[in-house]
Amino acid sequence: MQFEFTTEFLETLQSSIVTGNKESVRIQLKELYPPDIAEILNKLELEQALFVYKLLDEQVSADVLVELEEDIREQILNSLTSKQIAEQLIDNMDSDDAADVIAELPDKMQGEVLAQLEDSEQASDIVDLLNYDENTAGGLMAKELIRVHVNSSAIECVREIRNQADDEEDIYAIYVVDDDEKLVGILQLKKLIISPTRAKVADIYDAKVISVKTNTDAEEVANVMDKYNLVILPVVDALGRLVGKITIDDVVDVRRDEETEDLQKMAGMEALDEPYMNISLFSMLKKRAGWLVILFIGESLTATAMSFFENEIAKVVVLAMFVPLIISSGGNTGSQASTLVIRALALNEITIKDWWKIIQKEIKVGLILGLMLGIIGFTRVVLWAQFVNIYGPNWLEIGLTVGISLIGVVLWGNTVGSLFPIILKRLGLDPAVSSAPFVATVVDITGLLIYFTVASILLSSIL
Repeated sequence: MQFEFTTEFLETLQSSIVTGNKESVRIQLKELYPPDIAEILNKLELEQALFVYKLLDEQVSADVLVELEEDIREQILNSLTSKQIAEQLIDNMDSDDAADVIAELPDKMQGEVLAQLEDSEQASDIVDLLNYDENTAGGLMAKELIRVHVNSSAIECVREIRNQADDEEDIYAIYVVDDDEKLVGILQLKKLIISPTRAKVADIYDAKVISVKTNTDAEEVANVMDKYNLVILPVVDALGRLVGKITIDDVVDVRRDEETEDLQKMAGMEALDEPYMNISLFSMLKKRAGWLVILFIGESLTATAMSFFENEIAKVVVLAMFVPLIISSGGNTGSQASTLVIRALALNEITIKDWWKIIQKEIKVGLILGLMLGIIGFTRVVLWAQFVNIYGPNWLEIGLTVGISLIGVVLWGNTVGSLFPIILKRLGLDPAVSSAPFVATVVDITGLLIYFTVASILLSSIL
C-alpha cells in the first residue's frame, strides 16, 4: 500500500525521536519503502534525521541515501567515516548510485572510500564511471548486468545467470557477447526458459538489439528509450564492447531534470542547478536578474516606439486606451506558439526541417485567432460608442483600427513565437531560451508599430 505522509505521522515519529525510543522509531518505519523513509527524513530537522538514519539497516540506509535531498545527504555523509561509507553504503549500492555518491565527496575522501572497498573490481567499476561526463550514457549507466557468450548452451547460460545473480537486483535481459566482448544480441528470459537445455545461445538469441555509446547525450538516451518503449538499454564503448546498462529509473530522473530546466528557461531565467530550498539568495538573484534586466530594457523600447507616434496620440488620446489590449493579445499569442513549438521539438514531434510546414500552419492559426479577436475588439468599440461618447465622431474608424490591428498583431505574434525556437535550434542553441517573456517583449514592441501604423492610415483625416 502506498504510504501517505501526514502531520500526525510526523508528530508521532518526532515524539519517539525526542524521547529516544529507538524501537518505536523502527516499528513506525518497518513497513515503509526507502523513498518513503527519504521523504520523512527530508522533513525532519537535521539532528532528528541523523538519529533516524543511523537506526536503519545497511541495505535500507544505502537505498534511502540516494533518494534524499542533496543537503541532507551531504550532512549524513559528513557524519560518517570513509570506512562506514564504504562498508555500510557503497557495498550495498549499484555501481551507478555508488559513483554518484562518491562524486559528491571531497577529493581526499573519495580516495579513502575507494581504498576501503573490499571488492577491488567494484572499486574499478566506480572509478570507470567517475571518468564519464554525468550528462552522458556513461555517466548514467551501471556496470552490473548479465552477459553470456554467443557459443554457450542454454544450460550454461542458466549457470552463468546464477553466478552473476548476486550482483543483479533485477534481471530484465541477458546480453550476448562474442570473443571480443562486443555486444552481438540480446536473449530474452522467456526464450531461454522455453528453449531445450542443450540449445545453443547462437540459435535462440535476437541479433536485433538497440544500444547507445558511452558518449551519447543523456537526453538522447531518454529519447531512445521513449521511442522504443525500453525499460533497459545496453551501453557500448567506441569499439562496440558491452560496458554497462541504463534502466528506466535513471531516464525518469533525466527527463525530470531536463523538463525542469526547460520550464525555468521558458520563464525567462537561467536554470537552477540545485533544489529551490537549497539555493542561496545570491545565486537566486544571479539566476533571475540577468534575463529580467534584459527583458526590462526590451520592454522599455515600447516607450521609444510610442514616442514616434506622440503626435497621433496627442490628437486622438483614445488610441492610448487600447495599447495594453493590443500588446497583450500579441504577446499572449506569441507565448502560446513558442511554448507549443518548444515542447514539440523536445518530444521530437517536429524538426527544424519542418519549419516551412510549421510557419504555414501557424500563419493560418494566427489569422483565424486574429480575426476572432479583431471582430470582438471591433464589436466592443461599436457597442460602447452607442452608449457613451468617449470615441467621438470617428468611432467607426477607431473600431476598424482596433480590429485590423488585432488581426495583424496576433498573426505576427503567432509567427514570431513559432519561428524563434526553430531559429535557435538551427543555430545550435537551446530553444527553451526563447522564453515566453522574451517572445512577448519582441511582439510588444513590433505590435505597437503595427497598431499606430494602422491608426495613421485609417485616421489620416484627423491626424
